[in-house]
Amino acid sequence: MAQQERAIRTRRAVIEAAAMVFAERGYTAATMAEILQRAGVTKGALYFHFDSKEALARGVIEEQVDPERWVPRDLRLQEWVDVGMTLAHRIPGDVILLAGIRLSADTQGRARFGSAWPAWTGLIATFLTEAKERGEVLPHVDPAETAECFLGAWVGTQLVSEAESGYGDLERRISVLYNHVLPAIATPAALIRLDTAPDRGARVLAEVRNATDTQHVSAEA
Repeated sequence: MAQQERAIRTRRAVIEAAAMVFAERGYTAATMAEILQRAGVTKGALYFHFDSKEALARGVIEEQVDPERWVPRDLRLQEWVDVGMTLAHRIPGDVILLAGIRLSADTQGRARFGSAWPAWTGLIATFLTEAKERGEVLPHVDPAETAECFLGAWVGTQLVSEAESGYGDLERRISVLYNHVLPAIATPAALIRLDTAPDRGARVLAEVRNATDTQHVSAEA
């Protein structure tokens, strides 16, 4: 068990170091030597988990979607909003997400290591499909088509926020995005119950932290 825990910690250290370098320099300029130095692990340990820079980029991409960052809701549309708003809150200070953004936008590298966009599109489509089955979404809405449209709008909003404020206004912009999209797809009964406030992500993450702390206290008792 101790050996397994060490392996998990080592892998995480390598992923975080790679994310820092990719976020700062991009994929092409990043080197395994710098990633190794930042990770503070042996060369053998790094290559045990990732045998190439390409594999490291894929590892960072795979870390983008984290279901432990939001809470199940009665309304699937609210859960979808919560995913987006927690993401908007986390992006400015989360190096793994920042690296994922840069890697996903790398037009040359994507062919080798992929991007986070398909995973996010698939997740959105799943939420919308379940919401439609529950009567939260209007009958004409195509979940897959809407997911693709929303992702494109998200990426554009994210780019503008980065350029204009270094992501300082991202939560407000994403709140506005939801407020424009949801009336076109949500039933009136669902729409009136949705919370899309700019601080929604911060509140959801605080809820997640409180629930985690409670679980730890219960386990120790």
